[in-house]
Amino acid sequence: MTKELPIISPDKFHDECAVFGVFGHEEAANLTYLGLYALQHRGQEASGIVAGDGEQFFVQKGMGLVADIYHKSVLDKLPGHMAIGHNRYSTAGGNDLKNVQPLIVNFALGNLALAHNGNLINAQVLRNELEAYGAIFQSTSDSEVIIHLIAHSKADSFLARVIDALSQVRGAFSIVLMTDNGLIAARDPHGLRPLCIGRLHSSWIVASETCAFDLLDAEYVREIEPGELIVISDQGLDSHRPFPKMNPAMCVFEYVYFARPDSRIFGANAVYATRKALGRQLAQESWVPADVVIPVPDSGVPAALGYAEGGGIRFETGLIRNHYVGRTFIEPEQSIRHFGVKVKLNAVPEVLYGKRVVVVDDSLVRGTTSRKIVKMIRQAGAKEVHMRISSPPIISPCFYGIDTPTKKELIASDHSTEEIRKYITADSLAYLSLDGMLKSAPGTPDQYCNACFTERYPIPFTRAEELQLGLFESAH
Repeated sequence: MTKELPIISPDKFHDECAVFGVFGHEEAANLTYLGLYALQHRGQEASGIVAGDGEQFFVQKGMGLVADIYHKSVLDKLPGHMAIGHNRYSTAGGNDLKNVQPLIVNFALGNLALAHNGNLINAQVLRNELEAYGAIFQSTSDSEVIIHLIAHSKADSFLARVIDALSQVRGAFSIVLMTDNGLIAARDPHGLRPLCIGRLHSSWIVASETCAFDLLDAEYVREIEPGELIVISDQGLDSHRPFPKMNPAMCVFEYVYFARPDSRIFGANAVYATRKALGRQLAQESWVPADVVIPVPDSGVPAALGYAEGGGIRFETGLIRNHYVGRTFIEPEQSIRHFGVKVKLNAVPEVLYGKRVVVVDDSLVRGTTSRKIVKMIRQAGAKEVHMRISSPPIISPCFYGIDTPTKKELIASDHSTEEIRKYITADSLAYLSLDGMLKSAPGTPDQYCNACFTERYPIPFTRAEELQLGLFESAH
């Protein structure tokens, strides 16, 4: 029997972020700024850039959006031929500049900066051990554990120390390190989070998603494979595979929601095509007679287009989004989240009045937003409102780097579809099946992590990790 998960305290719940790196370009910091701009959707709380000239590191960090932090005068203070950057969204450690990445240290082997996307499920266990040996932490970020493991390693080279450190952590990491000599990029053996390599003339670029390459007119080379570690230096690019081979467990929710639709992730074609396929499959599984199909913008648009095509129903834009309000699903403050729906969305009565309306959204998390959207559409004169979700019910938290709420906040964890339909006041509600979602995603179903939909976590938890994460008797 699954025990309800408790509210997880801020230092035990982590974030989905963006990482970016450039080596071998005289405007490395400027390129990093543009790359982070393209990756803004992966983190909207804070951002940081560290540039290096081979002898010294230069840093700029700030709270807020990329465009608000970096101005020309700021970027002019970030010289050097290499740089790494990070966009952060977090419920981990609060809105504190000390948690903003890249994290920077100077130790026996020189300067080191780290940018990390993911979540380490054994971070607190390792932190307790390191503190027992005298380590002093400057932040509450799980990423700092990696820096301490590198510093404490007895291995005889810096690369060996990095491999030693990453071999001890468990969970999701797509990581970029910068030293005085170059960059190191690595992806966890399960490949949970995306990470890819590009080229701009003679320069190398590493990014969470390929949309960052497009902005720079850079060439997409390939994705960094699960368990691969890349060293980029004046000698070029060297690939290493130092970790035991694991079954792939790439996050399917990247396709459902998180990645930008124009990005290529996990080595496949653009996310947009997959989201349309999810919508077409949804129409096959849960067609309903209707006059119009409308998306919940913006993330629901491709799936709604697919549903309209698959169901033979006219697509319309019935909700208009204010693009200057953060995305509800990842807004950290409860008060803002509940306040935000009417600020963010407005109905178009001319599209909805007297119509039977199918509303397509990518996910339904707490249900509060969907309830307000249904009410808004009815107030605009819709005759019927049918909610369709292009993913299965979310029943369990993610411990690998996406900010899903705790189990007790996930409405589908303890309510039936019919109960949720009544709560959101829709005439009907249907989710995409798990099989339908996996069939619509590129590749094979067994290459994806779907733990948020199934509670089947690909990395088994130790007892100590269960206690740290608040899992207790939860079944895996």
